[in-house]
Amino acid sequence: MGNCYSGVEGGKQQSPTATNNNNAGHNDAVEFFYRSRGLHQHFTRVELSLSAINLRDRDIISKSDPMAVVYAKNIDGKLEELGRTEVILNSLNPTWIEKVTIAFQFEIVQPLVFHVYDVDTKFHNIPVKVLTKQNQSLTLNLCSKIGHVGLRNLGVLTIHAEETVASRRVVEMMLHCSYLDNKDIFSKSDPFLRISRIVESGGSIPICKTEVVNDNLNPKWKPLCLSMQQFGSKDNPLIIECFDFNSSGKHSLIGKLQKSVADLEKLQEGKSGENLTITSHHGHKKVLKGELFVDQFCEKEQYSFLDYVCCGFELNFMVAVDFTASNGNPQNPDSLHYIDPSSQLNSYQKVEGVEGIMSAYASALHNVTLAGPTLFGQVIKRAAQIASQSVSYNSKKYFVLLIITDGVLTDLQETKDTLVKVSDLPLSILIVGVGGADFGQMEVLDADKGQRLESSTDRVATRDIV
Repeated sequence: MGNCYSGVEGGKQQSPTATNNNNAGHNDAVEFFYRSRGLHQHFTRVELSLSAINLRDRDIISKSDPMAVVYAKNIDGKLEELGRTEVILNSLNPTWIEKVTIAFQFEIVQPLVFHVYDVDTKFHNIPVKVLTKQNQSLTLNLCSKIGHVGLRNLGVLTIHAEETVASRRVVEMMLHCSYLDNKDIFSKSDPFLRISRIVESGGSIPICKTEVVNDNLNPKWKPLCLSMQQFGSKDNPLIIECFDFNSSGKHSLIGKLQKSVADLEKLQEGKSGENLTITSHHGHKKVLKGELFVDQFCEKEQYSFLDYVCCGFELNFMVAVDFTASNGNPQNPDSLHYIDPSSQLNSYQKVEGVEGIMSAYASALHNVTLAGPTLFGQVIKRAAQIASQSVSYNSKKYFVLLIITDGVLTDLQETKDTLVKVSDLPLSILIVGVGGADFGQMEVLDADKGQRLESSTDRVATRDIV
């Protein structure tokens, strides 16, 4: 089912946050969907937050692992996917963190269909129309696939709709806790944080969560990145809850607090902590359960590739070709670099309009001895140096580096560290694999599946540049 997880390890990972959330902010796929159908009137972007209660249990030993998918219903009745949530392990009452953003047009009725899946088993759905009031919630009974409501208790789906405000402002924080209450008997707690935003109705909507840190009462989590769309305003109250992870899905609340983003910034500036508390069984007294600290706080603008192009940046193209020995001897017809004596182009040499690249490539083949290993790090550093020089001279240039390789990467960690380091520069990288090698390793460099690249020093990439 695409970007899903069903194992315990997957359920312990950090939830998609600002920069790796496909639905946060501008969604080109959604816009294309409506514009391709002639819907050119003014529209506003609406963010849907989904939750459900009393879902039907499809699993025998454990509970269902639900995920929700949102579709737009075409005129011909066909469904086209607009977005999906993450999978929540072992829960019949899920509150999904991943949001779905849609383009809402006031003049047109836009039927949506919501499907709920147990990881790989679709078990019920409900058709609705786009909400017509801002910041409103809609609660509907789920029905079976054939559309009969009330045949069984399939659960209730709640959709909260809220208009999004376009903003490039993001906040990156690194959090840690000290002296957490231990919820486990034979080991230590496995804590994670969940951050929720309070909405006008008084309820709360989760916007992100950290990864799980195993057996640790003084956990330090990876950096979190929150966009303005997620928290709304720096003064809006947020609920920060610390849970002890349980594979059964029944996570134990260790403690919680309520602070705004502005408050968290002050904690970092003052290098002070804030108490995590929980209400006593009698309901009158708050019991101390640990402290929360903000180690790093950074507020910045986040720019995309389109932002650079739309601002009039000149596009510069660089090409790096893999000349390692694994490509084969250029004199051998089976080589990826085979040079035909009759000057006929090889099967990978069919590019038109870039004669300079072709000429340099052919010249290099006659002067370079193929060797190894395959190193991306140095090539990316050189491209980053060129891009950095352009920035220092205030040149409005954006650089695209094309790397053509046979797929056997040697310096994976150095490459990841370099990509994270240069992610602030006006640079994008395209990696093209040739030949029959396994290119699965290259997927680690691509952050399109929700996890931004992280360096060996725990620094997280500002944006996905591969």
